[in-house]
Amino acid sequence: MNTDMIRYYRERAPEYEAVYARPEDQPDLDRMAAIFQAIFLEKNVLEIACGTGYWTEYVAQTARTVCATDINQSVLDIAVAKSYPRGNVRFRVEDIFERHPGEHFDALLGGFIWSHILLERLDEFLDRALDRVVPGGLVVFADSQFLPNRSTPTSHTDTAGNNFQTRRLLDGSEHLVLKNFPSPEFLREKLPRAKVLELEHFWVALAVRPA
Repeated sequence: MNTDMIRYYRERAPEYEAVYARPEDQPDLDRMAAIFQAIFLEKNVLEIACGTGYWTEYVAQTARTVCATDINQSVLDIAVAKSYPRGNVRFRVEDIFERHPGEHFDALLGGFIWSHILLERLDEFLDRALDRVVPGGLVVFADSQFLPNRSTPTSHTDTAGNNFQTRRLLDGSEHLVLKNFPSPEFLREKLPRAKVLELEHFWVALAVRPA
């Protein structure tokens, strides 16, 4: 079984957006798209772990610019091929834990990446994320709610409390995937004064980098 997350998402790239096709998710996804387009209006946005560009397309419709990054070139190849009529999107391969001194954005979006960060590295991850935006800039994360009758069961929990799911791709390969589900209280602990929106299937957390 593969335990390499980067490899998992590289190999999942062609089938990734099937996760957004569930009919029951559409009201939440529409609301999230509207939220993102409103809060990123005319902002220079850094999107981390952009994947295949599902959210990039929405954000680019209202943002001034979008710098969309991911560690996997395979997903960026799909994202680049999408339509961005305003010509305001650039893509690049980037590790979310890298530092980029001197480069700051008005806002940052991390869609469906929080759950894939080890708990012991979460503070480091958030430090890197906050460091990417200007003081007073907006930091936004979104991810899945844990739903007992829908979420893939946890197949393993490590000594640090990280949860892992066993997932199978269309080619039959099995992968052990890190998937943590933070509570609203935990999100507010890690992002002081954050506004947490709990939707039916997802959550959105909005925070401001201290001035």
